Amino acid sequence: MSSTTPAPSQNQDRLRAHFAGHAIPTHSARWDTLWATADFLPWDRGHANPALIDALRQRSDLFPPTLPPNTSSQTHTKRKRALVPGCGKGYDVALFAAHGYDAYGLEVSEHAARAAREYLKEPGPGPLEGEYEVGGVGEGKREVVEGDYFEDSWLSDVEGGKGEGFDIIYDNTFLCALEPSLRPRWAARTAQLLAPDGILVCLEFPTHKPSSSGGPPYSIPPLVHEELFKRPGDEITYDEVGKVVKTEREQSADALVKVAHWTPERTVKVGIVNGVIMDRVSVWRHQSK
Repeated sequence: MSSTTPAPSQNQDRLRAHFAGHAIPTHSARWDTLWATADFLPWDRGHANPALIDALRQRSDLFPPTLPPNTSSQTHTKRKRALVPGCGKGYDVALFAAHGYDAYGLEVSEHAARAAREYLKEPGPGPLEGEYEVGGVGEGKREVVEGDYFEDSWLSDVEGGKGEGFDIIYDNTFLCALEPSLRPRWAARTAQLLAPDGILVCLEFPTHKPSSSGGPPYSIPPLVHEELFKRPGDEITYDEVGKVVKTEREQSADALVKVAHWTPERTVKVGIVNGVIMDRVSVWRHQSK
């Protein structure tokens, strides 16, 4: 085991055991069980990832304006929409709303959605560093909807429904929580939900975990996204230990292309190994843009 590959933690072992031997269709209920008791939520850090906080503050070149140019925050002009699948308690929802987006958190767990709605009633200035005190064009909506990411029923609870898609989709500990056989379906669904000129922001974690160790969370090195988005919906190739293999497949018409990729200056503790930040941030768009 290399110096940047930590041994599995007790939390990882316990989470893996919670899902071991249970068929994929039952996983939603297994997540809800954890949220119902709320005594074992190792993915809940109590705040948004600092990598996202910094990106929203520093990368205005990537994030679409929340309102059209020369539009006052006092008007009723439609704001850009952000979607956070698997939003947990809603820290990221509050953060996007503070930056002016109409932010929607999606949860398959009834108890998680309930916890998020309670948190988002009065999130205050932000639990980490006043990250919700942004100003500018004014705060957008903070909403939580319940449903399965792969189905459309929850879109009826989103203003405007599916429409032209979401201007921002943020993936953080959602893809890595899905059983790997669902990854092609996730890629196709994400491409479908993303607005023609929208961006997908991925917090790539855990990049350092051995693929053979299972999950959740499952290993998500950057190559996973690269292979998935070449042809969203198509299967990707793995070697004998479950590590994704780079291929020379041509991109499909609905491919997403990577427009930015960096190592964040800050992230949560679990994404740092022996003082080295292992997490990555990637940004994707439809290839036609």
